[in-house]
Amino acid sequence: MTGDPVDIRNWQRRPDGITTSGRLEAHDPARLAAIGVRHVVNLALDSHPEALAEEGTLLAAEGIAYTHIPVPFDAPTREHVAALAEALAAHPGAIHVHCIMNWRVTAFFYLLDGAAGVPEPEARARMMAVWNPLEDDKAPEAWRALVDSPFP
Repeated sequence: MTGDPVDIRNWQRRPDGITTSGRLEAHDPARLAAIGVRHVVNLALDSHPEALAEEGTLLAAEGIAYTHIPVPFDAPTREHVAALAEALAAHPGAIHVHCIMNWRVTAFFYLLDGAAGVPEPEARARMMAVWNPLEDDKAPEAWRALVDSPFP
């Protein structure tokens, strides 16, 4: 196995071993396979100008399963978070979760971490390592509302 491809935008390796990042490029599926990733979850919209075209096909060519949960950046919901939780539970093993900037991903994991009992300051610090929608004046209000309320 090779080292983490830390040059991928906003690359993070969580304490639970799940890796996260911003957008993937055409050469990244092979690099993810090389570090043992077996499943990728994409939270970005296919229509985003920086989205990787044919991502599922490129990942399949490397033997990596693919789940796409399109989350509009201006309209994240609890249902999107629940869909990520379901995808993670359905695919044990090495998982990589990404979007365009790793903002959706880290905010969703903030909520999932809280629901799993991670102390709030620790969960918030993990999110803030990449993005803090509570302090980003340009963040859509939907993000502040989502992360500022407890996860059921």
